Amino acid sequence: MKRKKLLCIVQHRYDRSPGQRFRIEQFLPLLKANGWDVTYSNIISEKDDAVLYASGRYFGKFRIMLKSWFHRLRDLRRATDYDAIFIYREAFMLGSTFFEKRLAKKNIPLVFDFDDSIWLNDTSIGNQNLSWIKKPEKTAKICRYASVVTTGNDYLANYARQFNDNVRVFPTVINPDYHQASHVKENNKICIGWTGTEPTLKHFNSALPVLKRLYKKYGDEISFRLIVNFSYECPELPIRVVQWNKSSEIKDLSAIDIGIMPLPDNEWTRGKCGFKGLQYMALEIPTIMSPVGVNTEIIQDGKNGYLANTDDEWVDKISALIESPELRKTLGENGRKTVFDKYSKQAWQEKYLQYFKALVS
Repeated sequence: MKRKKLLCIVQHRYDRSPGQRFRIEQFLPLLKANGWDVTYSNIISEKDDAVLYASGRYFGKFRIMLKSWFHRLRDLRRATDYDAIFIYREAFMLGSTFFEKRLAKKNIPLVFDFDDSIWLNDTSIGNQNLSWIKKPEKTAKICRYASVVTTGNDYLANYARQFNDNVRVFPTVINPDYHQASHVKENNKICIGWTGTEPTLKHFNSALPVLKRLYKKYGDEISFRLIVNFSYECPELPIRVVQWNKSSEIKDLSAIDIGIMPLPDNEWTRGKCGFKGLQYMALEIPTIMSPVGVNTEIIQDGKNGYLANTDDEWVDKISALIESPELRKTLGENGRKTVFDKYSKQAWQEKYLQYFKALVS
């Protein structure tokens, strides 16, 4: 059987972006083993990262834009060599749909995949003064150009269905074989932890009043850990900041005893796919999430984790976990089972494979 060819159009290099890693990269070995040759076409290098997400540095950003534009022109020229094209979020980082529109005219199956409310403007801190050139409303146009739209949850799918009748939901899933808890304890303190990137730091900061109340209540019985890709300080709390590293991420996460995912309730956060919480749960870390969007589908309150809305609820439920090793163990084990049954790579890989087969049949 002749092998099929897939062109993956993404922003970041391999292993850099959480969304890319778990929406497409972890399935690439499956596709390759089942008759697909995959070309991974990213436009932002490791060197570019330091420039693109910093404040200012406009000449360097212009150079990256220019380089990326010519890279995508190359993708456009070679598009007819492929049997299908997969676009994660957007082909180009500015407000243009130039490439998506022209790729759609190639009469090749075009998949448009996204896992956030990207039709809204949520610009990184370093580029807030350039947000006007992003034009997130272009998401609607890309939905129209696509042969099929895949999203991470029903909230996102309902948006896409306004512009395309062929929409499918594929949750962002975890590989439990990779997410194996090491249960490494650095000390006897109960560690409350959070992991995330710079754009989501504001969500962690919203939990600081809760964490300060807990520290006042428990003192040195508890500790705090942030696993992030930036520097961070909070003078009022003894927070240990661990720089995210692919080679140690599971070990670093496993040091957390209670995982938190605070979110405000707004149009952007309702599109989140609960991935942070799923990572905790896969590692048997008892998890507390805000009852926003898909979180209410993932968590059965009190059975496989907790949902907390007000500050008092957060304090009460974290306190219950701090004081009960048995409760932490029960919720942690039930959380991992939920991930394996409903949100694992193993549970979805056959559907994923059949989807790509149908795309070119």
